[in-house]
Amino acid sequence: MAAQTIALLILLPFTVAFIYAAFHEFRRYKYEGRAVYGLAYDEETGTTHVTGIAEGEDAYDPDNYDPSDYNDPESKQDPNEAKT
Repeated sequence: MAAQTIALLILLPFTVAFIYAAFHEFRRYKYEGRAVYGLAYDEETGTTHVTGIAEGEDAYDPDNYDPSDYNDPESKQDPNEAKT
């Protein structure tokens, strides 16, 4: 197989994914208008992710993050386990 064919086969899935994402973002822009993206914090899992931020909401600010507020489900103990 030629080197160009191998390179094309490696890059093709990434190209298709990029075109797919660009198409859907363009459709969203056409119907909903300009969007603001930012970090959103999930208190239950203690994780952040990039998402669309509504006009009235503030994005997650890492400077105001307090790690002690995280609800770790693994740290919770079952009351029945403590009795044994």
